Amino acid sequence: MKQYNVGIFLFNDVEVLDFAGPFEVFSVTRLEDDSQPFNVTTVSEDGGMVRARNGLHVQPDFSFADAPEDYDILIVPGGIGATQEVVHNERALSWIRDRREKTPTLASVCTGAYLLAEAGLLSGHRATTHWAYFDEFEVKYPGTALVRDVKFVDEGALLTSGGISAGINMSFHIVARLFGTGVARKTAERMEYDIEI
Repeated sequence: MKQYNVGIFLFNDVEVLDFAGPFEVFSVTRLEDDSQPFNVTTVSEDGGMVRARNGLHVQPDFSFADAPEDYDILIVPGGIGATQEVVHNERALSWIRDRREKTPTLASVCTGAYLLAEAGLLSGHRATTHWAYFDEFEVKYPGTALVRDVKFVDEGALLTSGGISAGINMSFHIVARLFGTGVARKTAERMEYDIEI
């Protein structure tokens, strides 16, 4: 059985549930034989300690320089750090852009959509983000068709989710896409999370 490598990008002031929600979904997923189909790791620009929103300190597994080249899924979360800092960080945007060429599934959570858009990856695509940023996002990225009032938008190799907890729904959707709704529902049951699939 193929094990899917999932990478989660971390940065200072990343929204905690934006990355922790998907991390939990992929980490606790089990198949019928109780095998784990996902290997989940985290990556930041320099590999150093990240101070997430509200003071949570997280030690990433990798830096850009030593991150695996074979991510099957890359999650780009949001938060104030995304819209105020990373969106202006050309090295980070270039890394995301480069990863798009190598990664079968690239997904953003919340305002992580700003990073995909700023990297030029959402032009001509439908996308969503946190509801509080709908109007600003539409003005800033007119080449992207913003979809309001949905948990996530699936554009095949590119997925975007709404704010914070919506990344959990999107992650279950990815699990269902790869392994079927039964596996996704079992995972949700294990997490005591209500999903509609």
